[in-house]
Amino acid sequence: MHKRNFHTQIDFMNRQVYNKIFTGTSIIAVILCCIILFFLLGVIFWNGFSAISFDFIFSPSSNFGAEGGIIYQIAGSLLLVLVSGLISFPIALGAAIFKSEYIKSKRWSKISSMLIYGLNAIPSVIYGIFGLIFFVNFLGTGISWFVGSIILAIMILPTIIFSAYQSINSVPTSFRESSLALGFTKWQMIYKVLLPQGINGAITGLLIGLARAIGETAPIMFIATAFSGVELPGSLLEPVASLPTHILALAQQATNTDALENAWGASLILILLVISFSLSALFLRLKTKKH
Repeated sequence: MHKRNFHTQIDFMNRQVYNKIFTGTSIIAVILCCIILFFLLGVIFWNGFSAISFDFIFSPSSNFGAEGGIIYQIAGSLLLVLVSGLISFPIALGAAIFKSEYIKSKRWSKISSMLIYGLNAIPSVIYGIFGLIFFVNFLGTGISWFVGSIILAIMILPTIIFSAYQSINSVPTSFRESSLALGFTKWQMIYKVLLPQGINGAITGLLIGLARAIGETAPIMFIATAFSGVELPGSLLEPVASLPTHILALAQQATNTDALENAWGASLILILLVISFSLSALFLRLKTKKH
């Protein structure tokens, strides 16, 4: 009896030690991640803040970006991601509803999840190569901002689908059963019960996806954007300027102090746009949890 109690105490003490080690390791990992994040943000803010001015934000660039501002780059980036959001959102919402309400087999549910995870795991440069081969070379669209929006929409689909799916799937089964008992058809139940309950989750996923898309360079570099000499597009099949490609072009002129200063300024604006989308998603998620 005493021997059993002794072993129980030893096991308890070992668990406490393991818990403390795990907790300490987790805290150290979080602190390191925060240090790296704040260091990178601090460097960008420190170097980019001096370049920010009214003229820099609202004037066009010149001399291959080394002079002037970034108004067309901001407008091009926002055009690309907002149209990609308009394209991807209804598709992702429909896919989430189909996965939640119409796929009843566990096997097919797993297969659909694997396919969506696989789509999410594809490197962004592969999306760019696909767009170049299929749209630009095969269909002959040329360099087009609309093609870039389509590629970005495909890239952010998994993020929106899973966010919308989790939100819709979390609606209690009693809500579904009660609406059907009241005489609702399945479509009426989806439209009047599930969508109002799950739409905030889908919008959160959309904002997270847009935060990722606006910082991407590889998917749009060869299919949607020009490095200099373009303004606002006049049609669907024209290129635009964007912040990521503009920063890339300026980074290649690192020996030019003016170009380097503009690169830091453009980087800061891009970071602020990413943060704005991310914070919007966070506030919407917190608001949803309160309700």
